[in-house]
Amino acid sequence: MSKYSRKLQKLYDTAPKEDTAVLVALIKQGQTDQQAAEYLDELAFLTETLGASTIYRFTQRLEKPDIKTFVGSGKLEEIKSYIEHFEVDMVIFDDDLSPSQMRNLENELKIKVYDRSLLILDIFLSRAQTAQAKTQVELARFQYLLPRLTNMWTHLERQRGGTSTRGGAGEKEIETDKRDIRTKITLLKNKLKEIEKQGITQRRGRKGIVRAALVGYTNVGKSTLMNLITKSDILAENKLFATVDSTVRKVVLENIPFLLSDTVGFIRKLPTHLIESFKSTLDEIREADLLVHVIDISHPGFEDHFTVVKNTLNEIGATEKPMLLVFNKIDLVPQKPSEEELLHMTEIEIEENNYLDFEQLAQAYEKKTGIAPVFMSAENATNVDEFRKALVKEVKKQHLKIYPHYLESEVFDMSQFEDLE
Repeated sequence: MSKYSRKLQKLYDTAPKEDTAVLVALIKQGQTDQQAAEYLDELAFLTETLGASTIYRFTQRLEKPDIKTFVGSGKLEEIKSYIEHFEVDMVIFDDDLSPSQMRNLENELKIKVYDRSLLILDIFLSRAQTAQAKTQVELARFQYLLPRLTNMWTHLERQRGGTSTRGGAGEKEIETDKRDIRTKITLLKNKLKEIEKQGITQRRGRKGIVRAALVGYTNVGKSTLMNLITKSDILAENKLFATVDSTVRKVVLENIPFLLSDTVGFIRKLPTHLIESFKSTLDEIREADLLVHVIDISHPGFEDHFTVVKNTLNEIGATEKPMLLVFNKIDLVPQKPSEEELLHMTEIEIEENNYLDFEQLAQAYEKKTGIAPVFMSAENATNVDEFRKALVKEVKKQHLKIYPHYLESEVFDMSQFEDLE
């Protein structure tokens, strides 16, 4: 063996190893296999956003989760065998686990166990950029961890007292950790209050100008649309929760000035602690004069996404606001051909292409919401003029509420409104 070969034998692969994960979901009564697959696709996308790769998916039909281990004993044994054979790093459940379920699962599987809330919280933690967002996520994470301390660290056992018996005068180490976390929660809440005071002052300074907020399910293209309208360079990735921090930009269209904010995307089963902690960020939505609800029409579950956003807006008290509906990413779906084009196509061709009838969809949503939707592609700037017209029309309505005697020829002084991140 040459000296070069001996040197090569000593080289080690220093590239970071990507964690592997298996996903677990229950298919509940009334849920179709297609819905279950869509939910697991979303969970896999979340897992990828965290930085891990999904190598297998487990599903089980149960009326309700097992009180001890979430899944049945047979399914748990199947998951355990797979994990041991393929040396999987983590298992991720598409529902929230109780503290006892998480403890039992970690004891049984011997690897990191994530439930949906913990997964989303960790993603938010890695994505937060501003002091406000970081504080909000840290607070939510500590509130989540507090009742689960016994499950998260194996070293938390009762300290020995002054005698040879277990316990004695010593206190539980977990009680010490709980006190530490409660202290941190109090400090974070106080810090957040100070940040919120600054936010309230900033928002008060924006009185006298229309405020519009982009809302929608995560990864529907809000940031791309924001960049298109404001000529900004906000991070826009094909990932869930690419934007966690709220961003505000000033816009002038047809001599009408207004502020446009890009807000955090909603998602199915958004952790309660996260909604509570993001109160100040969600105030951008609550205090907006107009909501622009962006929907990814290319997603097979876009109607479910519409419902999730509607319910979340209701939860934060923002459903009664004027709204503009925008169906985005039309370039990714085949639009129904004209009557003449259909005459030259076979029934099989029509069925295989799965065309979407935009006109029929527009009528259905206008009947359901009272709002005529706009169809566009922010990525390709398709129908962007139609969107601008619809946006200006709605902004004008709100602008006239503030300035009833406004004349379009007036020059509006925008120097008082600065960019806000």
